[in-house]
Amino acid sequence: MLILISPAKTLDYSVKLPNIEPTEISFPNESQELVKGLKKLKSKDLQTLMGISPKLAQLNFERFQEFSYPFNKEEVKPALLVFKGEVFVGINAENFNVEDLQYAQDHLRILSGLYGVLRPLDAIFPYRLEMGTKYSTEKFKHLYDFWGMKIHNKVQQDLDNQGDKILINLASNEYYKAVKSSKLNAEIITPQFKDFKNGQYKMISFYAKKARGLMTNFILKNRITNPDELKLFDMEGYEFNVQLTEGNNWVFTRG
Repeated sequence: MLILISPAKTLDYSVKLPNIEPTEISFPNESQELVKGLKKLKSKDLQTLMGISPKLAQLNFERFQEFSYPFNKEEVKPALLVFKGEVFVGINAENFNVEDLQYAQDHLRILSGLYGVLRPLDAIFPYRLEMGTKYSTEKFKHLYDFWGMKIHNKVQQDLDNQGDKILINLASNEYYKAVKSSKLNAEIITPQFKDFKNGQYKMISFYAKKARGLMTNFILKNRITNPDELKLFDMEGYEFNVQLTEGNNWVFTRG
């Protein structure tokens, strides 16, 4: 079983590291190619491109200027531990022991606009580059074009290594689009999380993001390999809703 999630915009490099060796990113050449172009942009260009504040634009301008691979080990940390945001609040990786992190390394992948596909322990330099960013050069129209089939091929390779070829899609549509899932040789299950509001069940982004993280935690902590066991997920009041579930779009409701 392989889980896919999206990254977070917010990063925290003050996190304490467990006694475990970080791993290398899978697409260093591609990341360097992207950064080579991004280094040519000024802070104001990044502000416009990413729709961010002048302060954030300057921060990311400085990050791109300082980006140099191979990384200085003092400037990078494992992806799963530095990403923040609601999905990662739900995962709660700070409370993972070494065995949990090693299991996650085999069963969890984080999609990334800059790094392509990240394993939890892959050491990353801080960045911001969302997959949907309309960044283009003479060579590519957007990041989906840049990555082409590379993300798809990496995910398929990891699925093949798993053996059961079961993919749990907990990524946002923005990132999942880069996987080209229709071409995957896998059984794909997409959990959806809805809360009861104004007389009906609705997907509320803030809660759904955290729920994706909770589901990830549930799978990893319980070492789940049988997808039917996902239906036992009951964290923070969610439960499997057979009436709203259609095919492999499994719906979990609360309230």
